[in-house]
Amino acid sequence: MFLAIAVGLVIFLVMLGSIVDVLTDRLWFKEVHYSQVFTTMMWTRVVMFLVVGALMGGVVAGSMFLAYSTRPMLRPRSAEQQALERYRMVLQPHIGRWIVVISALVGLFAGISGQGHWQTWLLYANGGSFGVKDPEFHTDIGWYVFDYPFWRYLVSVGFTTLFLALLAALAMHYLFGGIRLQGEGERMTTAARIHITSLVAAFVLLKAGAYLLDRRALVLDHITTVDIWGAGYTDVKALLPAKLILAWISVIVAVAILVFSNAFIRNLVWPGMALGLLALSAVAIGGIYPFAVQQFSVKPSPLQKESLYIQRSIDATRAAFGLTGLTETQYPANSLVPPPALATDTGTVPNIRLLDPAVVADTYTALQRSRGFYDFGEKLDIDRYTTAKTQDYVVGVREIDYNSQTGQSWNWQNAHTIYTHGDGFVAAPANKTVCDGKPYFVSGILNDQTVPQVSDTGESCVANGDQFPANQNGIYYGEGMDAYAVVGQPEGAQPVEYDGPNGSGGDSYVTYTGTGGVDVGSYWRRTLYALKFREPNFLISSVFNDDSKVLYVRDPRERVEKIAPFLTVDGDPYPAVINGRITWILDGYTTASTYPYSQRVDLRNSTSDAQVGNGVAEQSDENVNYLRNSVKATVDAYDGTVTLYKFGAPDPVLDAWNKAFGGHLVKPSSDIPQDLLAHLRYPEDQFKVQRDLLSRYHVTNAQGFYSGADFWQVSDDPARESDKIPQPPYYVLAQFPGQTTPTFQLTSAMVRPGQPNLASLITASYDTQGNPHLQVLETPRLSGPTQVQQLMQNDPNVRRDLSLFKSTNSTVVYGNLLSLPVTGGILYVEPLYIQSTESGAYPLMKKVLLSYGDHIAYADNLDDGIAQLIQEGKSNTNTSPPPPDNNNPPPSGSPSGTPTPPSNGSSALDQAINQINKALADLHAAQVSGNFEAYGKALDELQAATAAYQKALQAAKPTSPTPSPSPSG
Repeated sequence: MFLAIAVGLVIFLVMLGSIVDVLTDRLWFKEVHYSQVFTTMMWTRVVMFLVVGALMGGVVAGSMFLAYSTRPMLRPRSAEQQALERYRMVLQPHIGRWIVVISALVGLFAGISGQGHWQTWLLYANGGSFGVKDPEFHTDIGWYVFDYPFWRYLVSVGFTTLFLALLAALAMHYLFGGIRLQGEGERMTTAARIHITSLVAAFVLLKAGAYLLDRRALVLDHITTVDIWGAGYTDVKALLPAKLILAWISVIVAVAILVFSNAFIRNLVWPGMALGLLALSAVAIGGIYPFAVQQFSVKPSPLQKESLYIQRSIDATRAAFGLTGLTETQYPANSLVPPPALATDTGTVPNIRLLDPAVVADTYTALQRSRGFYDFGEKLDIDRYTTAKTQDYVVGVREIDYNSQTGQSWNWQNAHTIYTHGDGFVAAPANKTVCDGKPYFVSGILNDQTVPQVSDTGESCVANGDQFPANQNGIYYGEGMDAYAVVGQPEGAQPVEYDGPNGSGGDSYVTYTGTGGVDVGSYWRRTLYALKFREPNFLISSVFNDDSKVLYVRDPRERVEKIAPFLTVDGDPYPAVINGRITWILDGYTTASTYPYSQRVDLRNSTSDAQVGNGVAEQSDENVNYLRNSVKATVDAYDGTVTLYKFGAPDPVLDAWNKAFGGHLVKPSSDIPQDLLAHLRYPEDQFKVQRDLLSRYHVTNAQGFYSGADFWQVSDDPARESDKIPQPPYYVLAQFPGQTTPTFQLTSAMVRPGQPNLASLITASYDTQGNPHLQVLETPRLSGPTQVQQLMQNDPNVRRDLSLFKSTNSTVVYGNLLSLPVTGGILYVEPLYIQSTESGAYPLMKKVLLSYGDHIAYADNLDDGIAQLIQEGKSNTNTSPPPPDNNNPPPSGSPSGTPTPPSNGSSALDQAINQINKALADLHAAQVSGNFEAYGKALDELQAATAAYQKALQAAKPTSPTPSPSPSG
C-alpha cells in the first residue's frame, strides 16, 4: 500500500506541472476571448491520444493474448524449456495483468506521440481545394498539402504497430513454447506459424501501400543533377513504374507468405524466400534500374532530359511563394554623372532616410527614456504617417527593462506590481537629423513624455509640426515585457502603478483599467498561479485583492503565436498609433512543406541577416515550400486585445485552419480599419525568402535556369563585409521607376554570385487598397553596395576623418547603405554615426556619404552632399563605358547590359556605339540560349567594340582626357 501511494504521489507531482498549464491556459484563452482555440486543440489532442494509443496498445495486446491462447499445452523437455519455466511460473498466474500493463505502456507512449500530430489531423479534416493540379498526376494541390501528410503518418503508425505486435508475438510464443530453438520436432507450432506469417504478410501489404504513396511523394523529391525539387526524368521514367511494380510484387509476396507457408509447405522457408525476393526486387527495380537511367540517359544530357521538369519547378516555386505577380523592369541606369535634377527631385531625394533604426535605439534610450528603467530595445522600427504630407518615421515605445534594475530595491513587489508598464510612443522623422546628430523627436502625443532636446547652438530638436496623438500611453504589452504583472486596485484606492514623470518634477501613478489579464481575486486562482510561476508571494503578499488580475504572455509575437499556433509570425513586430491607440502590428504566415515541385526553403537560413538576434526574432528551423502572408494581426499595447485579419489573395491553408477553429478565428479583410490599412507594410521575413528565391527564380525559362549564368545573390552587408552576412532589407519612402508617387517600400540590392557588381534592385510595397506589389529592377553592370562602401571609405577626406574619429576615443558606426534608383542612375546614401567609447555614450549622426556613378560626396548633411555631387557632375560631363567583364555578364533580358556611352556627333563614335549595342544583344541572346560558343564570340565582339569606342573618343577630343571608367570591382 505504501509503495502504491508513493508511486501515485510521484506520478501526481510529475503531472502537476502539465495540469497547472492546462488549467491556466484555459483561463488565459478565456480572457483573450479565444476559448474555441483552446477547446479545439485540447479535444483534438485528447482524441488523438486515445485513438492512436488504443489502436497501437490494442493491437499489441491482441497479439500477445493470441500468442498466449494458442500456446502448446505440452512442451518437449529440453534445457531451453527448463530455463524458461522459471519465467513462466512468475508470469502465468498474472498473465492478464502483464498483458494489460505492457500494452498500456505501449499505448501511453503511442498516444503521447499521436497527440503531437493534432495539426496534421485538423488539416486533413478541414482542408479543401487549391483549384490547381500538379503537372504529373493531375491531382489537386490540396491533396498534397492536406491529405498526404496524414496518410504518411497513418502508414508510419501502421508499420510501428505491426512491428511491435510481431515482437510481442515472437516473445510470447518463445516464452510459452510455441517457438523452440532446441529439442525434437517442429521448431514452430502451427498456431505460431500462422500468427507470425499473418503479421509479416500484413507488414508486406502495408509496404505495398507505402510504395503507392511513395509514387506520389516523388513530386516532392530533390533533383540533385539540376538542384531543383519535384519529380525529374529518372523519377518519372524509372522510379514511377518501378514503385508500381514493387507494390504488386509486395501484394503477391504477402499472399504467397500466407498461402504457401500455411497451406502447402508449412514452414518458414517460403516466407524467407519471398521476403528475399522482395528485397532483391527493391534493390534491382527500385535502385539499380533508376541508377542506370540516371547515369546513362540523364547525366550525358541533363538539360535535354530535365528541361520539362525544370520548368515545372520554376512555375510551381513562383506560385507557391507569391512570385507570379512579379513586375520585372529593365533599368538602364545609364546616368553615371550626377545631374542637376538630383536637387529638384521630389519623389526620392527629399525622403532619403538618414536614421537607421538598428543604430539609433541607444540614442532614443539615452535621450527619451525619462527614467532609468525604461528602454527602447535593441532595434527600432520604421513606419509612415501622413500629416501635412506622408513621411516615414523611426518609431519605438518606452518599455520596462526588467534587466536594468538589480539589488534589494528591485524586489518582487516593485518588479511585478509597481513597475508594470512602459510609457509612451516616441517617433522622429527618418530624414531629418541635423540637430548635432540627434533625431527631431515628435511632440504632441497624449501625456507627452518627449524629453526636450536642444542643439549646441540652442536650436530646438523637437518636431512640433508632426502630431499623431494617442489617447492611451500605457504599454502593458510589448516586445520587452517578458515578466508577468499583477494589477488592479479597488475603486477609490490609491493607485500604485508607476506611470512616469508628471511634468512637474514628480511622478504619477495609475491603476490599470483595461480588459486584459486573468482574474486572481480568489485564493484558488492565486494558488494556481503560485504553482505556475513558482512564486509564493501569490499566497502571502498583501498586494492582492478581489480586483487583482495577472497579465502574462505579454510579448506581442508570443501572444499571437499562442492564439494562432498554426501561424509563423514575422520576426519584427512594429508599433503604430491606430485610431488613437498604440497598437502592435504583426504579419502571420501560413506555410506548408508538401507543395509539388516547389523549391524547399530553410526558413531560418533564408531569413537570417545582420539584424536577426539583435532586435529581430529568429525563425524556427523548418523547411517549407509554400508561404503566404495571409494574416495581419494586431495587439493592443494597453489591454492586449488580439485581432486577426485575413489579408491578400485567398489562401486555402488559412481557410482550412479557420474552419478547424470554428470559422470565426480570423476576420475578413473587409474589416481592416482604414487607419490600420495605412500602416500595413510589406513583411520582412516574407521579403527575405522571396529575394532569396528570386536570386534564381527570376529566370523563367529552363535553359537559362540550367546555365545559371544570370543568377544573383543578396549583397553582403557593407557595414559588416568581413562577416559575410547578408545585408538586411530596408524600408524607404521613395519613388522608384514605374511608380507615380513616393511609396513606402521594402528594398534590397542583389549582386552577381562571387562578384560584388550590382545586378538588380528588388522592392515590395502595398498600394492604398493593401494590394501587394513586388518589383524587380534589373540593372547593368554597376558598382554594388560593398564596392561603393570601399570607394567611399577610400576617399581622402573620409579616410582622414575616420582616422581622426578613431584617435579621439570614438568609434564609427555605419548606417544603412541605401541603393536608390533616381534621375536615371543609382544613388547610394549612407549615414555615418560617431559614438564615444565612454560609458553611456550613444551614436550621433555626423556625416553623410553619397555616391553616384563613380562620384563620391562627403558632407555634414544630405543637402550639402547632393550639392557636392551635382558640382562634381558639372566638372565632368563625359563618361566612358566600363570595360567588359568576362566573369560578370550583363543581366538576362537586358538589351544593354552596359550603359550606352554618349555620342558626340562623330560617325566613328556612332558606329562604335552601334557595335557595342549589337554585341550586348548577341551576348544576351547567347546567354539565354545556353550557346557558350556564341557567348564567347559575343564577348570578343564587345571587347573589340569597346576598344573602337575608346579610340574614336580620343580622336574626337584629342585634348580632353577620357574619364576613368565606372568602378566594377
